[in-house]
Amino acid sequence: MKKLKKTYKYALTSALYLTIISVVIAVVSYLSFFKTLGVIAIIIFGILLFIVSFFVIQYRAEHFIYKRLKRLYEEISILDVDDLKRDKVTTDIDDFTKTVQEYVEDKKEEIANLTERDSFRRDFLGNVAHELKTPLFTVQGYILTLIEGAADDREIRDKYLERANKGVERLTSIVKDLDMIAKLETDGMKMKIEPFNIIELIQSVFDLFEMKAKKRNIKLAFDKHYEYPLFVKGDIERIEQVLINLIVNSIKYGKVGGNTIASVETYNENKLVIKIIDDGEGIKQEHIPRLFERFYRVDQSRSREQGGSGLGLSIVKHIIEAHNETILLKSTFGEGSEFSFTLEKSL
Repeated sequence: MKKLKKTYKYALTSALYLTIISVVIAVVSYLSFFKTLGVIAIIIFGILLFIVSFFVIQYRAEHFIYKRLKRLYEEISILDVDDLKRDKVTTDIDDFTKTVQEYVEDKKEEIANLTERDSFRRDFLGNVAHELKTPLFTVQGYILTLIEGAADDREIRDKYLERANKGVERLTSIVKDLDMIAKLETDGMKMKIEPFNIIELIQSVFDLFEMKAKKRNIKLAFDKHYEYPLFVKGDIERIEQVLINLIVNSIKYGKVGGNTIASVETYNENKLVIKIIDDGEGIKQEHIPRLFERFYRVDQSRSREQGGSGLGLSIVKHIIEAHNETILLKSTFGEGSEFSFTLEKSL
């Protein structure tokens, strides 16, 4: 025979208690009142039965709910069983339901986040393997060729060693950028916030890449003459890295014979916005939402031809967000792009 449902057992036990109590009240009432009081005795019996039934059902209900709530409180880690009061169990059930609903919603969100992270982890590992594979195989191929006898030819040896060195440089770049992102995400790289002249910093980055820009006949310039310095607050080394990545990208993907323009404007009362603008090929709208993802490339073949780790814009985003600032992007395909970020003014 199947076990009775807990609610059936509860109902049967309650019915048994009420029957016994009713019989006792009926016998006592009969012996004491019915013979002498008649109808009045029946009314008294009814009132007594109602009062006793109310307290029996209330007690049984509280006891039934309390036991199950207590078990749930003990099993669910977010609930403290000491918070469960027996004398308030009928109101505690509402609080309990609300708490469990919140708990379930949190768990749903946590599961969704974990699923998204797992998907991101798989994509990330796949991208890392893909990015490392090309330069590794390139270096290995040249070295094996040299080992097999090509090293005897000085011209071939020098050419292959130079190409192998470029492959090693790319590997080094990828590893350095991965290390930087890891530190930024784990708060291992603390920001040293101090005031500095953003105009001077932009000019120093322009000077650093002047020769690289000249190879593509790209002019690096400000949008206007800045007569006075503009001071902002930030980690000057990290912001320099941001400017390097943005300016190098503008040179790589800018139009041959074009321009890379830097602009510093007022964003609001407390912030400035720094813009790096090029008149290159621009970016299609469908790529913009994913552009700051690790290893995301608009044009896989051209991006690899241009070199780089594929992590530059992801690093830019991490650094700006570590400053609690905003990175912005406007781009029109075929006309150019405008990358900008905010920094707090130094008063």
